[in-house]
Amino acid sequence: MTLLALGINHRTATVAVREQVAFTPAQLECALEELCSLPQISEAAVLSTCNRTELYCVTDAAGEQIVLNWLGRFHNLRVDDLARCAYHYLDNDAARHLMRVAVGLDSMVLGEPQILGQLKDAYQQARQGRGLGGELERLFQHTFAIAKQVRTETGIGKNPVSVAYAAVSMASRIFDDFSRAHALLVGAGETIELVARHLHEAGVRKLTVANRTRARAESISVALGGEAITLTEIPEALVEADIVISSTASPLPIVGKGMMERALKKRRHRPVFMVDIAVPRDIEPEVGELADVFLYTVDDLQEVIEENRRHRQVAADQAESLIEHGVSHWQHERRIRNGGELIREYRRHGEALRDLSREQALERLARGEDPAAVVERLAHQLTNRLMHQPTQAIRDASSKEEHALLDAVPRLLMPPKPAFETHSPATPRCHKDNTPA
Repeated sequence: MTLLALGINHRTATVAVREQVAFTPAQLECALEELCSLPQISEAAVLSTCNRTELYCVTDAAGEQIVLNWLGRFHNLRVDDLARCAYHYLDNDAARHLMRVAVGLDSMVLGEPQILGQLKDAYQQARQGRGLGGELERLFQHTFAIAKQVRTETGIGKNPVSVAYAAVSMASRIFDDFSRAHALLVGAGETIELVARHLHEAGVRKLTVANRTRARAESISVALGGEAITLTEIPEALVEADIVISSTASPLPIVGKGMMERALKKRRHRPVFMVDIAVPRDIEPEVGELADVFLYTVDDLQEVIEENRRHRQVAADQAESLIEHGVSHWQHERRIRNGGELIREYRRHGEALRDLSREQALERLARGEDPAAVVERLAHQLTNRLMHQPTQAIRDASSKEEHALLDAVPRLLMPPKPAFETHSPATPRCHKDNTPA
């Protein structure tokens, strides 16, 4: 079986494509069930964020095409279109990719810490959906250990930088004095919580958090002296909002062009800075066509992100070294496990031959055959049965000139010579009898 990582991310596809392949929380259970039901898939986990959708599977040799076809069917997309922006990694490369994702080396914002939490969520969902077996379970646990080591031993986690931070950093270029700005945050997930914290630290004192449930919005806003509202109250909140940052899991836009036009009229066309972090998008792209609206998506944050990337590159190089060591260790452990399974299978084969020969010998003894003859036949029969398959394999390898296999035979099948050496009992030396007569 092969370890496969297949995905689409911010490096290979635009936000318009990524939102089409993203899985909503409501879809994940069904997606995992479908994916694991494929005959070629024995284990699976799904990671879906605003910047990436990735599938981690244990599959057969042709698994990447099977998984890509399934992804297209699930989202009703053309497989050829997906193939142009998809990537896949196998075995060691797949393990390396997962570790790089976990520590933020493959993120839009280098070293951002959120992805590790999202990956742990994906692991828990796969575990609850019975998508994990021994292979993925061990890989995820090893990955989490490497991520912890990277965060502890490098500076990649210092001065946390995320998409949330990048959004606030971009807003600071437009607003000289955050204390006069009124911010509306849509959503109540981890990203919005980070945005709220960064805005508060930057000086924003008028903060409104809108969410489907008011209680969840209050859990973010109250601690920062803000206000909590429901999504239905957004049209009125837009009238006062100078900064709008949205990140929800809604499958449909929350802020439309018409809603924003009405808000701008009441604002007397005071400009509004808007960042849509969500995938699928929360704000209709047409909103960006309105005068006095400065609308950005996660892809537009690239300039801020590149600046942060330069500051973190040294730590990233150290992280890459730790990851390479982690991949080597995982590969070593995997080889040992594979060798252990091969040994167990070989022992089961030998024990089955032993049991068969023993039963036949006992039957002969029960019939009254000569015990010495039975033992002789048992030894001869068991030796032939144990040596038959290796002998046939050596003949085949010789005929095909498979020298690598032939060179391995002595090491695998020939015990060290001393095990075969027999020594005649030492002849007692004659000593002169000096005993007094």
